[in-house]
Amino acid sequence: MIGGSVRVVWRRPQSLVLVSRITIGTLHNNRRGHGTAAARTPPHHPVMAGETVRFLEPQDNQTFIDMTFGAGGHSRALLEAAPGATIIALDRDPHAHRLACEMATEYPGRILPVLGRFSELPSLLRSLPEGYGRQRFIDGIIFDFGCSSMQFDEASRGFSIAHDGPLDMRMDKDRCPEQLSAAEVLARVQEQDLARILKVYGEEKQAKKIARAIVNARFTVKRIETTAELASIVAHCLSSSNQGNETGSASSASSFEYRQDKLRRPAHVATKTFQALRIFVNNELNEINYGMVLARHLLRTGGKLVTIAFHSLEDTIVKRHLTGHVVDDVASRVPLQFISHTLAHETDTMQEMMKPNWRQLTKHVVVPSEAEVFTNPRSRSAKLRAAVRLS
Repeated sequence: MIGGSVRVVWRRPQSLVLVSRITIGTLHNNRRGHGTAAARTPPHHPVMAGETVRFLEPQDNQTFIDMTFGAGGHSRALLEAAPGATIIALDRDPHAHRLACEMATEYPGRILPVLGRFSELPSLLRSLPEGYGRQRFIDGIIFDFGCSSMQFDEASRGFSIAHDGPLDMRMDKDRCPEQLSAAEVLARVQEQDLARILKVYGEEKQAKKIARAIVNARFTVKRIETTAELASIVAHCLSSSNQGNETGSASSASSFEYRQDKLRRPAHVATKTFQALRIFVNNELNEINYGMVLARHLLRTGGKLVTIAFHSLEDTIVKRHLTGHVVDDVASRVPLQFISHTLAHETDTMQEMMKPNWRQLTKHVVVPSEAEVFTNPRSRSAKLRAAVRLS
């Protein structure tokens, strides 16, 4: 909620309130120009496509839903493995939807492109022929959460720190006029709410300091409108604290632009801020939760589910659903047995409450091979889970 308290819960998505745009001139920045996006766009590499096919075990005459079509890498792998299979290709990005329509001409009658979010899927399925909207009709579902490489590599989308562009971050682009862009969020959000967004969605330890710097820049300089401006503000804010009591130091903000992530890899200091804003703007966690609920209703008994997550917030929601830690179709923040120290139940009661609708196919998450990470470095954070729908 903009201008009020921010309730960060995993629930069915709610529409955001439209706020007016403010046109303010841009400041000159000394960031490196982004050039032509198409010239630097690497070829698309679907993450763990082989593992996905192995777990889904596609057969002729089966129907699958690719919930995050993207560039169609996983869908293509499934179609090649099962020449008679049909895939419903869902994506909220209009550009990805166009790619799905193009692939549908390559595989006539085997791909059904649909444009929308997870929460729009029930109505979209009802609009398709042959009763695709029926419950327990689908044989397999795949989720590949997060941003696609295409979205990161296109500067005008505003997802990437590496490419300067407008601070947009809307996966739906202009498809939903009521949706706020990241620039509009930063123009209106209160400092306390922004700090909570950064802390919860970005797991940013310096959330309060960054939120204060952003709000101060908004009031004293200008509205933040580009990715370079936001990255520069965050880097300068954290570099000031790092310099601390240093005297006579020649260090600049650029000296502190990188730090190590959880896997001890170098990452820009604004990475978590960008992640938090992207998740908030696109209501990603609520959509993921709702997508997992849909998977349970759409898959037939024995149907397969494959999820690929890229950070702990996504993977936690998936894990809670697969292990039965769900209350009113919402993934619990913590395992149900630890949800309250004031409640006590019999062991049999707790086991019945936590009885999952899934049987996991792997004991632990599956990660990409070293060869795949070498070929596609963006796959290094991926975590794959696979499960079978029980009766």
